[in-house]
Order: sequence, then structure tokens, then C-alpha cells
Amino acid sequence: MTQGGGDDLDSLVRGRIRALRVAQGLSLEELAGRSRLSPSTLSRIENGRRRLALDQLVVLARALDTSLDQLVETAADDVVSSPVIDAAHGLKRWSVKADPGMSVVRQRMVDPPPDSPARMRAHPGREWLVVLSGTAMLLLGNRRFRVETDQAAEFPTMLPHAIGAESGPCEILGIFDRDARRGHQPDGDDGLRAR
Repeated sequence: MTQGGGDDLDSLVRGRIRALRVAQGLSLEELAGRSRLSPSTLSRIENGRRRLALDQLVVLARALDTSLDQLVETAADDVVSSPVIDAAHGLKRWSVKADPGMSVVRQRMVDPPPDSPARMRAHPGREWLVVLSGTAMLLLGNRRFRVETDQAAEFPTMLPHAIGAESGPCEILGIFDRDARRGHQPDGDDGLRAR
């Protein structure tokens, strides 16, 4: 990384490398073995006596079980965000910055899940949901799960699944990974399909 205007970022990245190494209980020698850099090179990188090179950062990120983006990200001013309103589907959606492609959806449901297994969906991905109010009924294959207020459910979406309200309206907050979100998008639509 260049010196000068990037000094703050440079210091941040060096500190993050050291903090990740220490948090994982790795010595310089152990990280050197993982990254194929010498312990003295790692020490100089952490202490600011060696210039940071992109190829080394890629190797170090991998050796520290993180991504290059997370290693070099700066503090953002956009800590608080507002949802995108999808009125057509009755959804509020928040983007999750930690993992590109993930979505958080708040949805109010009034209908029970579909009676017919043919109307259940299966697609790659993983979903997580928490019931904010009311009671939800989650169908997974031929199993039924009652999910009450403040309870959560997590499941692989390759299982045929559907969710709906039980005995009155319920409100859920769902988190969809990239594949699960794609599985709920109609062609050309950016909103999640009601299940």
C-alpha cells in the first residue's frame, strides 16, 4: 500500500493483521507457515517497517481466514441504514454489508402456508428467520414447525419449504444468503417472493 494519504489505512491494516493473528492464538512462525512468508517479513509488516504489497495481503487474508475486503475495509459513516420498501410484495428489505448478496427481509404474513406440497419451494441456499410477533408455521418437507414470537428457525433451502401465519397475523424477520435470495426472485424482479 502506498504511503502518504493512505497512512491511516496502512496502520489500520497492519493493526488488523496483528490483532487477527493474536486473536487466533498464532505466533509469527505459525502464521509464516500458513502464509509462506518468513517470520521476519511478517514482523516487519506488522511493525510498519515493510511496505504492504497487495499479493501479500491476499495471502495473509487467506491465512487468517478472512477476506481481503474485510482486511482493508475502513470504518464507514453509514452505520445506520433504512430499508428499501417493496410495496408490491409487502416487504421491507435491508442489505447486509457483511456478506455481499445477503438480504434481511421484514414481512407481515396473514395467510397460512400453502396446503399443497406442490406449492412448496426448494432451491440452493440457506435461510434464517425470527418471529417478531404472532406465530408462524414453517413447513419443511413433510414436517411442520410452529415458530412463536422470539423463536428462530434456520434451514437449508434445498428442503421443500413454505412459511405462513398460524391463527392470525405474524411478522417475521428473515435473512437470506445470496442463493436463497435468488431462489425467491421472480425473473427480472428485485423483491423476494412471498412464500
